[in-house]
Amino acid sequence: MPLLRFDLIEGRSKSELKALLDAAHRAMLAAFKVPERDRYQIVHEHKRSRMIVEDTGLDIPRTDDVIILQVTTRPRGREAKELFYRLLVEELERSCGIAPSDVMVSMVENTDEDWSFGHGRAQFLTGELAGASGED
Repeated sequence: MPLLRFDLIEGRSKSELKALLDAAHRAMLAAFKVPERDRYQIVHEHKRSRMIVEDTGLDIPRTDDVIILQVTTRPRGREAKELFYRLLVEELERSCGIAPSDVMVSMVENTDEDWSFGHGRAQFLTGELAGASGED
C-alpha cells in the first residue's frame, strides 16, 4: 500500500511499462518510506481517443506519453506528497524519457479500516502489519 493506478495511452512495450512501474516504485519508496514489497500497481491502457488530458489553463504541453496516476493511500503529509511528485517526475524522465509535463497525479486518501490485503481481514486494524497504527 499505496495502490497506484496508471492510465496511459496504449502502445508501450513490456520493457517500457516495466521501466515506468519501477521508476514510480522507487519514487514511492523514497517519499513515503514504505517497505520494498509494498508494491501494488495497476496499468490501464486506453486508445488515444479515450483519453483527454488538458492543462487546467496552466499552459502545460501534453504528448501521447501522458500518464495519469491515481494514488490511493493512507493519509500523507504535504511534504511527503510534494517529495513524491518531484521524485516521480525525476525518475520517469531519467528512466523512461517521459517529460514532467506529461505526468498528472491525484492522491486519494483513506483510512486503515479501508484496506484488506486478503483473507477477509483488515490487517492494519488486526495488527498483522507492522506499523499498523498510523502512516507507513
